[in-house]
Amino acid sequence: MTTSSLVKSILTVGIGLGIFMTGFSVNASSHREAPLITKQPKLDGTDFYMFNSYEPGRENFVTLIANYLPLQDSYGGPNYFTLDPRAFYDIHIDNNGDAKPDLTFRFKFRNIRRNISLNIGGKQVPIPLRNSGPIGPEVTDTQNLNEREIYSVRVIKNSRKSLGVLRNITTGSAKFVKPVDNIGQKSIPEYARYADNHIYTVQIPGCGAGRVFVGQRKEGF
Repeated sequence: MTTSSLVKSILTVGIGLGIFMTGFSVNASSHREAPLITKQPKLDGTDFYMFNSYEPGRENFVTLIANYLPLQDSYGGPNYFTLDPRAFYDIHIDNNGDAKPDLTFRFKFRNIRRNISLNIGGKQVPIPLRNSGPIGPEVTDTQNLNEREIYSVRVIKNSRKSLGVLRNITTGSAKFVKPVDNIGQKSIPEYARYADNHIYTVQIPGCGAGRVFVGQRKEGF
């Protein structure tokens, strides 16, 4: 099981761009006390953080962190929530204070199930769990992973015009992999290293280089 007492899925983008106001595309949110969001728990956006990077050499970058799927206690595993492939997870940026989005980072997910089967009493039985054995620490170490979460990030200007998608600077790919949630040391012996391997350096359309990460993190709210 995970060693974190409270964990949630986090979307982060690091941008070399001035940002003044931000918002969510989901109106009912914040730790599930809003009645409507109980009907769509995978869209529950709770907290949002924005700050100048404190890493050496990255003082001109801004970090955006959007939190979803709150209050996932360690006893809730090993099958934690996946992000919803039918939804858009948007981070809106208002650069001029008119309460309208000038830029939107739109995260879209695709979940791929492998239907791994194990020999149980001479029969091949599909397992209901997320994995059938150890995972990681490399991104490609997925042979025992039963479900993979893939995502892309589109940049939209003024809620209308697509500027393009984030691309991996190393590979040119517009598809990124979310690490599976921390389901215990027997499954993922080096979770910190495994998760860090899913931090991608990306080219942001109309901006420059940045970094993106989606994954589970310990968070008190």
